[in-house]
Amino acid sequence: MTKGKKGMRRLVVGVAAGLLGLGLIAAPAAAQKLVLYTASNDEIEKVVMEAFKKAHPEITVQAINLSTGPVVQRAIAEKANPQADVVWMINDVAMNQLKAAGVFEPYEPKGVKVPENFRDPDGFWTAHNATIMAMAVNTKLLKEKNLPMPAVWEDLTKPVYKGTVSVAAATKSGTGLSIATTMYDAYGWDFLDKLHANIFQYQSSGSAPARQAAAGEVVIGLTYDTAIVQQMRAGQPIEMIYGGMSPNILEGAGLVAKGPNPKEGKLFMDFLFGPEAGKAFAPFIGIGVAPGVTNVDLSKVKMWKMKRPIDAEAFKREWAAKYEK
Repeated sequence: MTKGKKGMRRLVVGVAAGLLGLGLIAAPAAAQKLVLYTASNDEIEKVVMEAFKKAHPEITVQAINLSTGPVVQRAIAEKANPQADVVWMINDVAMNQLKAAGVFEPYEPKGVKVPENFRDPDGFWTAHNATIMAMAVNTKLLKEKNLPMPAVWEDLTKPVYKGTVSVAAATKSGTGLSIATTMYDAYGWDFLDKLHANIFQYQSSGSAPARQAAAGEVVIGLTYDTAIVQQMRAGQPIEMIYGGMSPNILEGAGLVAKGPNPKEGKLFMDFLFGPEAGKAFAPFIGIGVAPGVTNVDLSKVKMWKMKRPIDAEAFKREWAAKYEK
């Protein structure tokens, strides 16, 4: 290269540097990143992530998927130096734990009015769906055994149903815990004692009782809404009985206080409550925040609101002492 060309190159570089310093030339955009902690199942995570990436292709998403307990423990342990931007697809009990520990900061998703019973009153978390618990009744088997159709949860304590009911153990499943604590809250230990006398088997999976009822192993499986809907859509002789009141779990998300990517975290929170996320969620959830996103008969849903706080760990210990023998 000649001396003249070298001088010209230095001049061009110098001018460019000067313009960059004055803000007349845009600097290359920093890579945008989003870190999620989630307890979502793989299928829901896949479709929701695909929908988010379509809406925001400029953002690289790192989703760390763990069970609810480890998600909560990790987020609390990292509170002084947060590594996640949003904790997503965890239940309201866990979200309240994170709120109490100071992991979340208040944030109201933009562009949507979330119903009051789907959000924390102080704005620290917002639920995008509710899962209700119900009875999966095998109508064919019910008729063969000449059993009455249960109408309300109290019916399940009648001796006529001895050995015909399945439910997940409160110590092994969030679904089982939700059913057990709600029944305790509504009716006390006496109800659970009588129900225990009719239980054919305690399961480790919340959806297993629906599969057992569909397979004819039990007449009645106590489980969650979409597990029942799945069997009904598969053509199994299953009917969903709501029982007069609905044990329920809210699932949602919260923005991590001082997360590494706050802008991207807020964009994800906004997305979760928009129409595209609603479409992605629709096949998998019982009741969604988005209008029209439901897989249950809302006229039969009567959401149970707990009358008293329950220490989940203490309850599980007492439940185990009574029924895991």
